[in-house]
Amino acid sequence: MSGTTAIWHDVECGSYDADLPLWEELAEGQGGPILELGCGTGRVALHLARRGYQVIGLDRDRELIRELDDRGGDLPVEPICGDVLELELDRQVPLVLAPMQFLHLMRSKEERLQCLRRVRDVLQPGGVLAATLLGSLPSEPPDALPPLPDVREVDGWIYASQPVAPMGWIGPQLLLKRLRRTVSPDGTLTEEDNRIELLFIGGPELEAEAATVGFLTVGRGLIPETDAHVGSVVVVFERSA
Repeated sequence: MSGTTAIWHDVECGSYDADLPLWEELAEGQGGPILELGCGTGRVALHLARRGYQVIGLDRDRELIRELDDRGGDLPVEPICGDVLELELDRQVPLVLAPMQFLHLMRSKEERLQCLRRVRDVLQPGGVLAATLLGSLPSEPPDALPPLPDVREVDGWIYASQPVAPMGWIGPQLLLKRLRRTVSPDGTLTEEDNRIELLFIGGPELEAEAATVGFLTVGRGLIPETDAHVGSVVVVFERSA
């Protein structure tokens, strides 16, 4: 049975698929092996591996990496537990993906620059980094109903994660709050709060930072919003020789 960290990751992230066509397009153009940053339980890594690409999945959470290893089976997936700020590989790759909010999890400009330097070092000359950035949150009337909870059943247990208002920018920080509810097979209900703070950075700012460590901006892509997720911008960089 999956641990609770992996279960909540699946509940809150596992069903998201709006970005997958873009990752497929980049993989087709660059080939593998592909390094995914913040791979979690393998939402993107397993999707690409099933299409024949060799994927290296990096995450600093051991439970999530163990789950990816279990799910990978005979697929060409290599799970690595580690921090991107200390990233080292024994080979260079042609493509690095940073999906969802990965770069927003960097706690400062200095951490972001360190991340970009480490990624540049593991990319082949001419290799590509594609990084997702959040757009502005949509404005909602104060009496708007909250989104429906994300729900999953695992071995008779029910896991439900409900976004909680207020959710928005506080200075450069985006505060995400969720109420997690667990119902056991005997009907016992437990609740806990979950909170994530994301550091905002816009596309032009990221492009300027990336240029200082040896990247060229070569394009942008758009990921459309869904009923449960805001739209995103993907900035595509190429490592200079």
